[in-house]
Amino acid sequence: MNEQIVEILDRIRELEGRLEQEFEKSRAAYTCRLRGKIAEFRQDVIEQHRRLRQSLPQYFRTASFVNILAGPVIYSMIVPLALLDAWATLYQHICFRAYGIPRVARKTFIVVDRQHLAYLNFIEKLNCIYCGYGNGVIAYAREIASRTEQYWCPVKHALRIRDPHQRYLKFLEYGDAEGYRVKLEDYREELQKPE
Repeated sequence: MNEQIVEILDRIRELEGRLEQEFEKSRAAYTCRLRGKIAEFRQDVIEQHRRLRQSLPQYFRTASFVNILAGPVIYSMIVPLALLDAWATLYQHICFRAYGIPRVARKTFIVVDRQHLAYLNFIEKLNCIYCGYGNGVIAYAREIASRTEQYWCPVKHALRIRDPHQRYLKFLEYGDAEGYRVKLEDYREELQKPE
């Protein structure tokens, strides 16, 4: 791989670490601290959050008609999302075992925790659960697909794609026929290493 690309990827990883530090500072600003995977607030902050919670009647009075009307359509996506979740899980349990690829940890991608925030009412909590699940399932499926792509076709596209997955950045250049024939097994072996 091109040395400049390797340098840029190293810089991206360094910046991601700094970004996580900034997220930690932001959490501290709201007096939230993480204990393992549990977010905790001081009791006085929880009381303040409860005071800011909107009652359901108030919520429906201030909600736009379009939002209320679109709600059932939005929530109808739960069926394809649940099917994707189940099918991606089954797929990786069969195919990844066959190819010796470590399976994707579902819990790493599907994080549902915002319903614990005291300033959210029931509807808002339900919305947060739904969005956390939906976006998590898509991220989970994307990681499964990226491992599959690395195994079968670790080649970049001729056209630029927007927001490629992390593995894509290390793929072979479009048209690198020799590299494909020589390095395909290396890409497959790389997948077998624990992350």
